[in-house]
Amino acid sequence: MSTATGSGPGAGSSGAGPSGWLTRFRRLPLRSRLALLTAAAVAVAVALAAGACWFVAKEQLGNQRDTTLTNVQPDEDYLRNLLSNCGARPPGLPPAPNAYTVQIITANGVVCTTPGKSPITVQSEDLAVLDGREDQVLHDARAADGTRLRVATSRNDRLRNAAVSVAQPLSDIDKPLQSLAVVLVVTAGVGALAAAMAGLGIARAALRPVDRLTDAVEHIAQTEDLAVRIPVDGEDEIARLSRSFNSMTAALASSRDRQQQLIADAGHELRTPLTSLRMNIDLLARSEETGRALPPEDRKELLASVRAQMTELAALIGDLQELSRPDGPPDGPPQVVAFHEAAERALERARLRAAGAGLRIDARIDPWYVRAEPAALERAVVNVLDNAVKFSPRGGTVEVRLTNGELTVRDEGPGIPDDELPHVFDRFWRSPSARGMPGSGLGLSIVARTVRQAGGEVTLDRAEGGGTIARVRLPGAPTEPPPLG
Repeated sequence: MSTATGSGPGAGSSGAGPSGWLTRFRRLPLRSRLALLTAAAVAVAVALAAGACWFVAKEQLGNQRDTTLTNVQPDEDYLRNLLSNCGARPPGLPPAPNAYTVQIITANGVVCTTPGKSPITVQSEDLAVLDGREDQVLHDARAADGTRLRVATSRNDRLRNAAVSVAQPLSDIDKPLQSLAVVLVVTAGVGALAAAMAGLGIARAALRPVDRLTDAVEHIAQTEDLAVRIPVDGEDEIARLSRSFNSMTAALASSRDRQQQLIADAGHELRTPLTSLRMNIDLLARSEETGRALPPEDRKELLASVRAQMTELAALIGDLQELSRPDGPPDGPPQVVAFHEAAERALERARLRAAGAGLRIDARIDPWYVRAEPAALERAVVNVLDNAVKFSPRGGTVEVRLTNGELTVRDEGPGIPDDELPHVFDRFWRSPSARGMPGSGLGLSIVARTVRQAGGEVTLDRAEGGGTIARVRLPGAPTEPPPLG
């Protein structure tokens, strides 16, 4: 009859194995784990030190005992009396030297032991000395009464055909070693307990900044208050973590503020074209419902206005989509882009608008290669050119140059007042003098972000002699660089 074992449900899941203890350990709080690990490390260190101390003490005591036994030389008269009175203690026989057990082994098998001492079992090592094969030996032995002894047996030239053994109980050093072992065990236990308490205290002190960080994270999770900051003290890892957390919350707060501002500005900018669209569509619908047709010229003008507002609304939505992308670098490695080719394509589109406005574009483009996102770079150049065309007077000239990686676009417009220059790249910002013109106020913001992502810079200044000059500088080379990777 066979019995299946370990096949029942939950077999081996009692937690008694190593994996069970490891799981329980992982479930403990971090400070408890640190305290236990500290106590375990100290206990192991103390145990190793105590064991080494005990073994060294044992070795040294044993060596000292063996040295003493080999140096003991019983008196000659004592040995002759012991041999002549084997088995009995005659009157006047002095005790054994230093209270050692002295035993004489003769060639004819007679063994004479110090009176009052238990005879020592003769071993092969003793017979080797008696036979002349060894001069001196050391070994452990037992007396007849069971006492464990350390024995030093040597030949004695004064006694023919005899070997003399001098013995000392092993308990003479075993007892001190046992006492030392007890002291070391107690010391190790106290040290481990003290280490556990110290480890718990150190863990609490060390994790106090982590507790503050945890409280701050929980507070932010509950209240979404990104203004919380953690005090930073020192230059250690906890201080670095606190600084990183403060930087993260500051970045999140700034991102949330920008997002809220973008939503508010977008809602404000969308309201104007939507309101105008609604009014125009309501007017067309009322004309259809009442049967009172609008004059052909008014209807044509109204439809043109609707078309223009739809175009403006589509452009605004496209700009918002562009700005909604992350401000960080684009995914994947940047591509090698011919900056001059992107500028040429943008010029083709700008010339069409300039022709309708009676403007002339004077361009001179030199080769320059950069690492950027092609579509975003071309759109940035288009925005700069459109801005120049929009503000140039009829019959004016827009001057475009691309030299050594710097694109300059100069118009002959009214220019930008000095107090407005710091705001030209802000989202939805529009000069008071330009608020009647079409546009969303996002074009230059898109330009600034695209140029920053490509590692360059863009500026807008008043030009000498009037007008505005835009400068876009991008790092690159006049020849095409090798691809990355």
